[in-house]
Amino acid sequence: MSPLPSQTKGRGARSNETSRFLTLQREAFDDGWTGDDALPRRLNTSLEPDHAKSIIASNDSPDIGFNRSINPYRGCEHGCIYCYARPAHAYLGLSPGLDFESRLFFKPHAHELLAKELSRKRYAPQVIHIGGDTDPYQPAERRARVTRRVIETLYRFKHPFTLITKSALVQRDLDILGPAAAEGLCRVAVSITTLDRKLARSMEPRAATPGRRLETVKALSAAGVPTAVMVAPVIPGLNDHELEAVLEASAQAGATSAGYVVIRLPREIASLFQQWLISDQPGRAAKVMSLIRQMRGGADYSANWGERQRGEGPIAELIASRFTAARRRFGLDGEMPPMALDLFRVPPRAGDQMDLFGEGRTVAPLPDVSARRGETANPVHAPLPVGTDPSSRKTAKRAIRDREMTGMDVEGGLAAGGLHPLGPGSPFGRPG
Repeated sequence: MSPLPSQTKGRGARSNETSRFLTLQREAFDDGWTGDDALPRRLNTSLEPDHAKSIIASNDSPDIGFNRSINPYRGCEHGCIYCYARPAHAYLGLSPGLDFESRLFFKPHAHELLAKELSRKRYAPQVIHIGGDTDPYQPAERRARVTRRVIETLYRFKHPFTLITKSALVQRDLDILGPAAAEGLCRVAVSITTLDRKLARSMEPRAATPGRRLETVKALSAAGVPTAVMVAPVIPGLNDHELEAVLEASAQAGATSAGYVVIRLPREIASLFQQWLISDQPGRAAKVMSLIRQMRGGADYSANWGERQRGEGPIAELIASRFTAARRRFGLDGEMPPMALDLFRVPPRAGDQMDLFGEGRTVAPLPDVSARRGETANPVHAPLPVGTDPSSRKTAKRAIRDREMTGMDVEGGLAAGGLHPLGPGSPFGRPG
């Protein structure tokens, strides 16, 4: 498809390809008049309610460090060109391109649904990850406050949670995150892709600047919140040379752990990313794609368990060894403090019989799933035990089924609607 004008202000995608599920397909073409037309000045963002019937998504992916997640938004105004959640917008009949970053959906009753699900008699607590697909603190959160109400609810139930963001807006909620962390109920990961402001502005047009993200790490750490940094994605030939610098700056800002994920290009992201490369990095485009394909067996992407987060081959191995050495050198290889699953309780509601012996109904927690999932990309999630085989027959069959049904590997719950992958290497569990 021919790309649309590349100067769409404040946007990452250069085109708006039709959803792959629609029979009628649209394609831009040069009619000879384009050069005489005025370039679009801006593309307005719309925010519509998504009346979900449930809010906690589940997954059984063997290379993800969590099995429950909440995504307050679908679509993301940050507009990161590499975002692996883009293909999910096609399920809405919308484009993974410009629609993904301009036609957004929020879940206004997320906190009410969450309270209802947590109050069920058979509910047993597991760590819930917030933001497995799109950023929970994207610009819309400033006024919608969906994420704010979700973490208020989780803290009211004394339910442990982790979250990942690249937004400085998370500092607004330090009044909850700080006390929650003090009780072992919260961990946060901040995604820092580059320290180059110009590259960040082009690649992540509406996300916080690298400097603001480092300030956020410092603020979280000062508030006592266990904070990890995700270098995600690592793009060979584009930002991989900054790996050590990002980790050093993160350690100086107060991060205690770190993870990484190499770039992933499932479905429509492959063409969107290449359009962006040709538009914004023409001198590097061919080299970058060559290096990416060297990590993916000659293809743009491979969704195999255990490989999708890290890649394979000499380039991937070099990135992994550099990351491991730098993480150790800057003191980012420590373990995150344990999460408290035993504090969960269902708070009393108005009209309930008085509880003479406690503050609400308590529930025996399930064993922490992160303890049996093996190495994960995100440090905020605990690693899987050595010997876990992500390529088992059962796992492989499920991976094939997921790709056939969705066109990409399900991670953290496409069905519930990234930001950055959270798998092997991430401070939450796997590199993300």
